[in-house]
Amino acid sequence: MTTQTVVLEDVRATYGTGDRQLAALDGVSVAFERGTFTAVMGPSGSGKSTLLHCAAGLDRPAGGSIVIDGVVLDDLTEDELTRLRRDRIGFVFQAFNLVSSLTAEQNVALPSRLAGRRIPQADIAGALTAVGLAGRLRHRPSELSGGEQQRVAVARALISRPAVVFADEPTGALDSVTSRNILDLLRELVDEHQQTVVMVTHDPVAAARADRVVFLADGRIAGDVRGPLEPEQIAARTAQLVEGSC
Repeated sequence: MTTQTVVLEDVRATYGTGDRQLAALDGVSVAFERGTFTAVMGPSGSGKSTLLHCAAGLDRPAGGSIVIDGVVLDDLTEDELTRLRRDRIGFVFQAFNLVSSLTAEQNVALPSRLAGRRIPQADIAGALTAVGLAGRLRHRPSELSGGEQQRVAVARALISRPAVVFADEPTGALDSVTSRNILDLLRELVDEHQQTVVMVTHDPVAAARADRVVFLADGRIAGDVRGPLEPEQIAARTAQLVEGSC
């Protein structure tokens, strides 16, 4: 059995048409192994968010192949992609993406309910307790702080035990203490549940919590370094890429 949860081979993505067409991803090949935490970094416009969106089946690439948990995404219909994302992928984004009219426990249960699966209430409560929200189960997003809303998003990613969790700047809108708590939770998904986490971030401190840092520049892999790495090392490598793109 392969240990690679996500595999991208020669993935290409473009924006615009004709003379204005730009390559967001230019033949990217990279794999993310089961039970690992990878940070994806690079200058603005390097293609890191495009890589995440293509890898997660949110955007279709212009070429190449993507495999998630043994399933080839290339020829899936939109309905099949939706079911794959619902069943095998967890998302933790900067915007939280919670439904404002639902309570914390209802938000955690929502993806499974949409998939026609009933999750025991004890499991939902356990997931929220694991992220430090034992007393906030029936609170709506407007009654939660930004950090608490992000914890609900992590619990939602945890509850269905997806093959991979994609996180796009998950700490970008949070203070340093709350950011550290969220990163601790992402590490727990990897260390305790053997889930795969792929996180796009601009923060060297956040990236230093990962097992590996993949650097992008101009839509191509510009570096692939396995940790442990110090934030200063990551910041220096990123600065070199920024200077090179100027």
